[in-house]
Amino acid sequence: MIDKQQVIQEYAKAGNDTGSTAVQVALLTARINNLSVHLGTNKKDKAGQRGLQLLNGQRRRLLKYLERTDYDGYIALTDKLGIRRGQRIVR
Repeated sequence: MIDKQQVIQEYAKAGNDTGSTAVQVALLTARINNLSVHLGTNKKDKAGQRGLQLLNGQRRRLLKYLERTDYDGYIALTDKLGIRRGQRIVR
């Protein structure tokens, strides 16, 4: 089980920060890790697999936004969370 308040405190930029991109990505990562453990023991949980795919897609979109707007913050967050990142798209 994830401790939501602890994750928010760890990744918040200010005292009341609960909705910044970094906090959202950290919360999604905690939920994804929790669901991955569940699916390791319950392989036939198709609804759980779909939920995991939806969470991964949402986190991917948020990380893409963070990469576009704050590249240094993106690098720091992915290193801290242990998330692999793709190649940077240079335009």
